[in-house]
Amino acid sequence: MNYALQIDRLKKNYGDHTVLKGLNFNVEKGEIFALLGVNGAGKTTALECIEGLRKYDGGSIVVNGRRGIQLQSASLPDYIRPMEAVRLFAKWNKTKIDHSMLSTLGINELAKTLYTDLSTGQKRRLHLALALIGNPDIVFLDEPTAGLDVEGRISLHDQIRKLKSQGKTIILASHDMAEVESLCDRIAILNDGNIVFWGTVAELTSKVGKRYILHIKTEQGEENFESDNIGDTMLTLLEDFKQRGIAVTDIKIDRGTLEQHFINIARGKSE
Repeated sequence: MNYALQIDRLKKNYGDHTVLKGLNFNVEKGEIFALLGVNGAGKTTALECIEGLRKYDGGSIVVNGRRGIQLQSASLPDYIRPMEAVRLFAKWNKTKIDHSMLSTLGINELAKTLYTDLSTGQKRRLHLALALIGNPDIVFLDEPTAGLDVEGRISLHDQIRKLKSQGKTIILASHDMAEVESLCDRIAILNDGNIVFWGTVAELTSKVGKRYILHIKTEQGEENFESDNIGDTMLTLLEDFKQRGIAVTDIKIDRGTLEQHFINIARGKSE
């Protein structure tokens, strides 16, 4: 298998507290992969170790290619201009400026604007451009569309898909499950320093398809029930209401969302 990233028994401690408890996973070249987890699960620590921004205490990390990292905040000076930042990063990376890439991301049109005057979407595009300087093989994106409007999200998603079409590997961190479902080939969900789900988005989505939420309204109010077997659950509930002499006035059925299922898995409430 042609791997871009190989993680073997990765461990990280903060004093007596073990944050990562021996992670094992591989990311294939050319795929979009998401590492997910609720706050405190160890996701940020794992990414920072993989990116080379934080030391780890055990195991191994093998990165097969050049890394480009787009953080939520690039810590750029307020009064730097986008092209000044581009030239600075190009000098650090000892590489030529890819003007075609800058044009695709719309950086050229921002050339004379101060960083402090850029919109959130424009800053995101600039951060991505800076991550791509040096033509990396693996691109790390931390909440790339956070704070963007619908148009900005669609535009950045298109850019991410173009990077994949160029053969680049994308490592994504996102709290937006719709974004994950739209973009990612495979995902890993962390809980308490361990991987509790590993697989394709389709495999996670298939689990969601088994989860239903029943909203049953009676003369006494409304109650909600979760079920993986809607037929048996419905018959049992209706029989129970009938035996208690409670009239059912309305029934509504929803399929559980990907986000709901992610939260259950990430908090250890699902298989």
